[in-house]
Amino acid sequence: MKEHRLPTIEINKFPLPQAVQQVMKDASERLAHRPKLRQLFQNCFPNTLETTTKLLDDGTTFVLTGDIPAMWLRDSVEQVIHYVPFAKEDAELRRILEGLIRRHMFYIQIDPYANAFNESANDWHWNAADETDSSPWVWERKFELDSMCFSFRLAYLYWKETGRTGIFDEVFRTSLLKMLNVWQIEQEHKEQSTYRFQRHNGIMIDTLRKNGLGMPVNNVGLIWSGFRPSDDACDFHFNIPSNMFAAVTLRQLQEIAQYVYRDSNLVARMSAMEEEIRHAIELYGIIDHSKYGKMYAFETDGFGNHLLMDDAGTPSLMSAPYLGYCAPDDPIYLNTRKFALSEDNPYFFKGEKLSGIGSPHTSTGFVWHLAYTMQGLTTVDPQEMLEMIEICESTDAGTGFMHEGFDVNDSTQFTREWFAWSNSQFAQLVWKALESGILP
Repeated sequence: MKEHRLPTIEINKFPLPQAVQQVMKDASERLAHRPKLRQLFQNCFPNTLETTTKLLDDGTTFVLTGDIPAMWLRDSVEQVIHYVPFAKEDAELRRILEGLIRRHMFYIQIDPYANAFNESANDWHWNAADETDSSPWVWERKFELDSMCFSFRLAYLYWKETGRTGIFDEVFRTSLLKMLNVWQIEQEHKEQSTYRFQRHNGIMIDTLRKNGLGMPVNNVGLIWSGFRPSDDACDFHFNIPSNMFAAVTLRQLQEIAQYVYRDSNLVARMSAMEEEIRHAIELYGIIDHSKYGKMYAFETDGFGNHLLMDDAGTPSLMSAPYLGYCAPDDPIYLNTRKFALSEDNPYFFKGEKLSGIGSPHTSTGFVWHLAYTMQGLTTVDPQEMLEMIEICESTDAGTGFMHEGFDVNDSTQFTREWFAWSNSQFAQLVWKALESGILP
C-alpha cells in the first residue's frame, strides 16, 4: 500500500469463541509433526478476531483491514469467511458475523459506491481532496463492483450454514434493492451514472480518466466498474472477474428472494440481470488465444479490446471456482489458469526458486501470499495444494504471519506486516487441506 499517515482505532478485546478455540486445538494436535506450520495456523486463524474486530454497542461489528483504520467491504468479509462453517453451534461467533452483515447493510445504504468506511462519521478519508460525492462515513469512494458482492456473499453463506433468517430484515432488503439499482445504472454508465472520481496525486492508477468518468465502454450488458479489487483503476471498465462475481451474487440472492421474501418479481428481476451478465461474459469476456485456446480476459470495453492479465487479489480469474462461477475443472477456466500461471501474464513473476502472481498494486517482482493461497484453494491437484502451503510456510520472513507482496527472490522484503485478509485465507487453505486429508 502507499505510505500514508493514519489515525488509529482501539480494538476491544474479547475471548475467542469456543468454536474457534476448538478448531485451533484440533489443528494443533493434527499438525504436531509440523511445528512451524502449526504455529503459523495458531497465529493466522484467530488473527482477525484478535486484532481487527470491534463489537459495537449497537450490536454491529466493525472489522478494520489491519494496518489501515477503515473497513473495506471486500476485505472484512474475506477476513471472517473461514469462521462461517463453525457458526451454527456458537452463539458468540454468530453475534460477530451477524453484526458484521448488519454493519455492511448499514454502509451500503449510506453509499453503495464506496469501497471502505469509517467506524463512525468521523470524516476520516484516505485522501480528503478526492473529487467525488463523499460523506463523513466514507474512508474511500472507489466504486469497485466486487465490494457489494462480498457483502451479500457473507450473508448467503452464513444463511446456508446456520439456517438463520433474522439478518434478512427490511434494512437488508433495502440494501439489496439499492445494489440492484446501482448495477442497473452502471450497465449504462455514461448515459445514466452520476458517479465520478478523481484523485490528483500524480498516480494514474489512483484516478479515473476523462474528468472522472472513466474510459469509454460499449453497453453490452456487463456492469461498469471504476476500479479493480486491488483499488487500482481499470484500463477497460468491464472487469470480468467482478462481473463473474456479480452473476454468482445474483444467483444466490434469488434463493433468498424466493425462500425468505417469497417475492417472485424480485426473483425475476435478478434472474434477468444474471442471464444478461453471463451472456455478455461469454460473448465479450472470452478470447481465443493462439497459445492457450479459449480463455477469459481480465477486462474488456465491449468494443473488442481486451486486457490479458490476472491479479493476486480476489476476485481474480484464478478465483472463479472459489466464487462459484465455474467448476475448477472447467476447460475454459483451466486454459485461463495456465495463462495466469505463465510469464504471458504480465504480473506473473519468476525468481531463482519461486514464481507466482503479483499485482500492479505492488512493485515489479513482488508476488502475493493471497495468490498462492487462492491457487491452493482452487486446484484439483492435491500436490499443488501442498506446494502452495509449503511456499507460504517458507516465506513468512520469520514473522509468523502472511503478508501482502514480497520479493520473489527475498521474502524478507515485503509489504504490509499486518494484513489480516492474507492470514485468514492462509488459515482457510490449511484447514481445507486438513479436512480433506490432503495434509499429512
